Amino acid sequence: MKTKMMMLILVLGSWGAFAQHDHAKSGQQKKDENKVMFKDAKIGKAYQHYLHLKDALVASNQDGAKTAADELQKTLAGVNNGKMVADEAAKVVAAGSLDDQRKAFSGVSDGMALLVKDGKLSMGMIYLEYCPMAKASWLSNEKEIKNPYFGDKMLTCGGVKEMIH
Repeated sequence: MKTKMMMLILVLGSWGAFAQHDHAKSGQQKKDENKVMFKDAKIGKAYQHYLHLKDALVASNQDGAKTAADELQKTLAGVNNGKMVADEAAKVVAAGSLDDQRKAFSGVSDGMALLVKDGKLSMGMIYLEYCPMAKASWLSNEKEIKNPYFGDKMLTCGGVKEMIH
């Protein structure tokens, strides 16, 4: 009887560990699905700095937004047609308040949307999202709305306007 009970415990324990392993694997697959890559590596690097800027604004982190915009500006120096977006990123760096950074971010987002569409995405999907209250768009790797224009005041205001494949 003890042997049967011990076997049952081992089988159930193994099954539970296997189920958790599969769960962790599906979480990793979900992360990989959101991975975005471009044929032009310079645009990919600029896009990553853009996402850091967006995330800093979502978190209402003025210093983080300034740092990310500065990095974006530097990265865009080597990108075809990147000067316009770099000039817009400079406005975010120079902004004296979080509200001013968010206003300048609109120009950065419009320019980045054009670069991303021309950058020939080789993997993943980018969501062009729009907030009617801010009358502005932004790019995201996630369908879930995290509004950079209002932060936690109106975090989920907006919707997906376009999907870039």
